[in-house]
Amino acid sequence: MEFPTLDGIDVRGKTVLVRVDINSPIDPETKEIIDDTRFRECAPTIRELSQKGAKVVVLAHQGRPGSEDYTSLGKHARKLEEILGTEIKYVDDVCGPRAIKTIRELKPGEILLLENVRSIPEEMAKLTPDEHARSEFVKKLSEVTDLFVNDAFGAAHRGQASLVGFALRLPACAGRLMERELKGLGKARDPEHPCVYVLGGLKIDDSLTITEHVLSREIADSVLVGGVVGHAVLVAAGYDLGKPNIEFLRKKCYGGEIERAKKLLETYGEKIKHPLDVAVDEGGKRKELEVDQLPTEFLILDIGKRTVEEFSSRIKEAKTVVANGPLGAFESPQFAEGTFGVLNAMAKSDAFTVIGGGHIVAAARGSGVLDKIKHVSTGGGACINFLSGRSMPAIDVLVKRKTVTDP
Repeated sequence: MEFPTLDGIDVRGKTVLVRVDINSPIDPETKEIIDDTRFRECAPTIRELSQKGAKVVVLAHQGRPGSEDYTSLGKHARKLEEILGTEIKYVDDVCGPRAIKTIRELKPGEILLLENVRSIPEEMAKLTPDEHARSEFVKKLSEVTDLFVNDAFGAAHRGQASLVGFALRLPACAGRLMERELKGLGKARDPEHPCVYVLGGLKIDDSLTITEHVLSREIADSVLVGGVVGHAVLVAAGYDLGKPNIEFLRKKCYGGEIERAKKLLETYGEKIKHPLDVAVDEGGKRKELEVDQLPTEFLILDIGKRTVEEFSSRIKEAKTVVANGPLGAFESPQFAEGTFGVLNAMAKSDAFTVIGGGHIVAAARGSGVLDKIKHVSTGGGACINFLSGRSMPAIDVLVKRKTVTDP
């Protein structure tokens, strides 16, 4: 995938509009920012632009109107200031007179954070990219800026005004975080073989979509499943998991997932590897069962040791490994063995390794191997959409690089 980057662009003296994703966990009572990971991820782009003499205007969102994590961005400005070690101007306006005036008064190197972009109705209006580009919001900010930089990979699967409109009105490119994500995940979509995908977590529909995409296009040579996704594939393969697990699975299925899994097994057979054994919670203690010993009256909360060994063996032989979603309830130490075991195999592998999604990243951090994974994606839904081959509106407008004209 070819896309424009900041390389070779002279930004000195130019007013650069940067869309970032600093949507972060917020304490519902104090409205304090609990985790600053996303601030740190976008900091390199903002710092580079400022140090090169650009007048930097930052657009971001926090929550959705009506949600408990929806807030103004005053505290986000202070957090960004803390991380960058430089003054961050802030105005509680997006495209009104105060915002426009402050933008016009910026000096080279200065950084301004505008108000929560979701505070204006145009941002989340259900419009096409062309229609967004012609909105008053996009037109107003485009008139006082020279370049649009999209660094919000975590929101790139959304088609909102600030993500797609400006790229059709201004010269546009990817920021450093967006660039890193597209190059890293691009290696997962066009991999060196053998390529293994490891899919777990609770989102059965997403995992089945990824499975179908990567196997039908011969992107992956095999897909290893665990977590609730593994439950669904085991049921599709004819295993009775036992009443408590079937009831739990029903809560996570929205209709048709088991049938989809059956069709995938019929089509791809041995390319989809379900667990060989599982770990259950028997009175607060871990107990492992071969899948042939199912059903069980206890909840299945992890894959077993034999499955870890099988999955690790395949990972060792691979040249590309992509993991999305944990393989068990890793938050509990006794049921973290499966997820941690597979992550350790990835850390030891010479393959190009990729993980994406908040839970698997947290597990990698908890197991101490995060810095040994070659590419760690910052996007949850965006990562899934990208790997599934789904539309990525904010990326599409960067790649196509078309422009709009007003009627």
